[in-house]
Amino acid sequence: MRETRSNHKYLEILQRSLVAAALALSFAMAVAGQEAPSPGAASNAGAPVALTLKRAIELALQNSKDIQVAKLQASFADRSAQITKSQFLPNLYAGSGAGYTYGIPETPGGRAPALFSITYEEQIFNEPLRGQAKELQEQAKSQRILLEDTRNSVISRTAAAYLELGMVRHSLDLLRKEQGSADQILEVTQQREKENFELPVEVTRSQLIKARVVQRILQLEGRQDELEVFLRSQTGLAQDTLIEVTPEDLPGEAEQEGANLVAMAMQSNTSLLADQADVRAKEFRLIGEKHGYYPTLQLVGVYSLLGKFNNYDQFFKTFQANNLNAGVQVNVPIFSAQTKANIALAEVNLHIAQANLANKKNEVSAAVRQKTRHLRERDAAKEVARLELQLAQQDVAVLQSQLDEGKINLRDVEHARLQENEKWMLYLDANFQRQQAQLDLLQTAGQLDKVWQ
Repeated sequence: MRETRSNHKYLEILQRSLVAAALALSFAMAVAGQEAPSPGAASNAGAPVALTLKRAIELALQNSKDIQVAKLQASFADRSAQITKSQFLPNLYAGSGAGYTYGIPETPGGRAPALFSITYEEQIFNEPLRGQAKELQEQAKSQRILLEDTRNSVISRTAAAYLELGMVRHSLDLLRKEQGSADQILEVTQQREKENFELPVEVTRSQLIKARVVQRILQLEGRQDELEVFLRSQTGLAQDTLIEVTPEDLPGEAEQEGANLVAMAMQSNTSLLADQADVRAKEFRLIGEKHGYYPTLQLVGVYSLLGKFNNYDQFFKTFQANNLNAGVQVNVPIFSAQTKANIALAEVNLHIAQANLANKKNEVSAAVRQKTRHLRERDAAKEVARLELQLAQQDVAVLQSQLDEGKINLRDVEHARLQENEKWMLYLDANFQRQQAQLDLLQTAGQLDKVWQ
């Protein structure tokens, strides 16, 4: 019996110990889980974002604040045009003009005071007003064209920043290699100066070469930071996101369109299209004002619930509480000096718009020709830079073989490598300048957004 009781007691103690150990283990695991981040979270925290040129432009079009403002302005222009157009649609109003009357019942608006009234208005034929409505509709179209111009500007800025960032990073890689060559040149020169084979001025010259390389590295690192901040803001990425770009050229469609850009510019340039819309708007306004000599026709209707306390029975033979008047209101101009003045003003505005359009056509035509020539010059400059780079690479190969044969020292080879890196950076800059000239030409011709569609 005693043995049974002791066994039960032993089992209870063992069970309590196991429960306590399990609780302690679960608590320790929970604390460890809270303190130690998961491997996935740790790896995603600082993971860089790889962007292609097309993806960067897509993100910029989705997140650009300039495009959002342009969309709001286009929406505002559409709503403004609807205000005038709404007068040719049914308009029904309800209200009350109840009040105290002493003498003849009337209100400041000329209508009889009523407990309740309903008014109906609809313009049927009013050409000056219709001309204003069409003018506002064309101005709304012009605002939508300016939205496309904003999209083109965002595409151009984003593409230029992306391409320049790739160029800057490539140049930084070359400069860091150049810094290594400058260190070797300085080391060799200092050693030769100690052995009295070089003058101290050569050491100073080598130090100057190294200092210039360091200066350019700092300048390009600053430019890299500016471009990264700009791309993050344009694409909607977080400010601590690392961006990876790949060296690439503009899409092939940009090259194929180059031969036809001059002819296409007169049909697709956004500034030109906006001025054409402005001319059409002024033409509609002038047509409407000229038709101001025609009669105007308006549907009207009024229902009034009158109160007897407004002294109607003292000034009218009979009193009726419910009253309805409906019909048309026709105005026939006999002599209207205002119509004549409106026509003259509309003609002046149309002439101004036509002159602006003619000037814009000349500007666009000249700009396309000038930018086409500039692009050809950039092509030639890129080819020159390529050949200079090729020549510098060949010089390095020749000097390297001479170094292997013992004919020259290491400093001469490193000097040649410095020149090769300089030619590399000149080639990268020439390539970027050509890309920027191509972007400018595409934007002027109104074909920039079509390249990435």
